[in-house]
Amino acid sequence: MNKNFFKQVRILDGGMGQELLARGLIPQGTLWSAKALLEKESNFLVENIHEDFVRAGAEVIVTNTFTTRKVRLRENNLEDKFNILNNRAGKIAKKVKDKFPKILIAGGLPPQNTTYSSDNRDEREIFNNFKDQAEILNEYIDFFYFDVLSSVREISIAVDSIKEFNKPFLIGAHISEGNTLPSGEKLSDITKKIECENLLGIILACVSPENYSKNVKEIKSIGFPFGFKINAFKTTKIDGGYTKSFKKSKNGNPNEFLGKREDLTPNVLKNLAKKFIDDGATIIGGCCETNPSHIKAFSELK
Repeated sequence: MNKNFFKQVRILDGGMGQELLARGLIPQGTLWSAKALLEKESNFLVENIHEDFVRAGAEVIVTNTFTTRKVRLRENNLEDKFNILNNRAGKIAKKVKDKFPKILIAGGLPPQNTTYSSDNRDEREIFNNFKDQAEILNEYIDFFYFDVLSSVREISIAVDSIKEFNKPFLIGAHISEGNTLPSGEKLSDITKKIECENLLGIILACVSPENYSKNVKEIKSIGFPFGFKINAFKTTKIDGGYTKSFKKSKNGNPNEFLGKREDLTPNVLKNLAKKFIDDGATIIGGCCETNPSHIKAFSELK
């Protein structure tokens, strides 16, 4: 693909997991979006959501692989389904691209341990987790997308894990609040620690528009294309951490403990996105609790 792809305004898709639940997917344990891959009769939901985002104006779709990581499957006694589910996610995305050849597929590589917190495990274990997932997705995708990573160390390991595939990558870093990653590091520390030859850009992933605004100056200073995947949760910083809260939830829906904002309508997000584009953002997308109507609103800004 063209490594200058994100140097002009591009529209990413919105949040797959929460949209699956909104369309009737029954949660199972902490599987979240992976549940729709586990049951073949639910695969159509993933395909339909991908297609609806594309019809709304998305130029990039992200594979439905946020919870097909080994740790999350192991929590649900389904680690033996790792290859099947990741391949299934890739095939569904490729099927959509066959219908809409102009779109790109981003291979979503999520945090390989817990969400919204640093992965402090052994480096080799993290490396292997990323590589194993990347190896499966590689044949289906145009580039890799590191989705909601929370430390420079984790990002650096992730970048190293995909080197042999020689594919471009987009970094989605997460900031729960303030001006640093959950690890305490700055966004500008990222490019000091990684090889940037195949770097397409850096975005803030699964963040509120307010948090994005606080960090525009910092992300802009890095010198690569930048932008966001905005969420509509009330918070991503919770007592006890994301995974423990998920396990305690009654309905298996993250908005039970993260909350859902009702004020971020498509028109509100469109107006915010316009300001962000005017300030230099070129990578525009949604995350949890954003749906095709939000993406359509974003696409009207092109």
